[in-house]
Amino acid sequence: MSQSAEGPKSLLRRLLRRPDDLPQSSEPAAAPESEPIKPPAVSASPVRPSPPEENIVPAEPILPNVRSTQSAPTTHSVGNLEERLRAELALEKLRQKTARVAAEFASGKINRAQFVALYAHYNEKRIIIERLLERNPDTQAWQSVASDGQTTFLRQHYASRMLSYAIYFHDAMQPLVAQGQPQLPEDMTFKILTAIRLVRRTQRTLSAQRKQVDESHWAVFIPAEFTTAIAMFLLEPSTRQVLLVQDLHRDFEHANHKLLVRNIRAADQYVFPHRALFENDF
Repeated sequence: MSQSAEGPKSLLRRLLRRPDDLPQSSEPAAAPESEPIKPPAVSASPVRPSPPEENIVPAEPILPNVRSTQSAPTTHSVGNLEERLRAELALEKLRQKTARVAAEFASGKINRAQFVALYAHYNEKRIIIERLLERNPDTQAWQSVASDGQTTFLRQHYASRMLSYAIYFHDAMQPLVAQGQPQLPEDMTFKILTAIRLVRRTQRTLSAQRKQVDESHWAVFIPAEFTTAIAMFLLEPSTRQVLLVQDLHRDFEHANHKLLVRNIRAADQYVFPHRALFENDF
């Protein structure tokens, strides 16, 4: 009963209590929301209205014109091309000359020493020009290398020349005639004539033979029906020179056939075509 009777009184006291006497809340009171500050309105110009907004399209960059990579040939480049063509033509001429030297040797026109000297001369020129062009395709130094010269000297310097000749009967070791110097040494002459005599017992026809005597001399032996001719040459004779000596000795036996059949040994009664070899440089 006491609790129910005090209930209204305590309620009344709470209602009559001052705000200061009210219990304080532990949470702070929320601040009132403030309105956002608006910027002042800008008044439009009374004289000129603002232009309407347009969509501005960025301009495309102007690209430079692409120049052709194949420019017209200049005078300098054309000159270099012509110079290189002349160099290639010079190389081709040297190749033809080396081929001609090989053909001359094969046909017997030049001897071995001439072939070696001439071929080495042309081949050396070719190698030098090719190396110059490899180092500098625009060089003109090849012109002095390709110039003609010295080949005539080389041909003459290494040309073989007949120095002496002698004619022997097959059954004699003394010559019917001997002209020029040096003659083949006697010991070598004896061996050669003995070998020819032995071969002729089974083989009547013998071809001409060449033999090197020393470093600078060669001997050519031409057996025939009645006699053998021995010719001495400075340097190795060419095939044509050997054939010429062979033809001359054949003509000797043909012109003096009657004397040879009669076994005449007097040299003053014979004619000797071989003497033409001393009068003509071949």
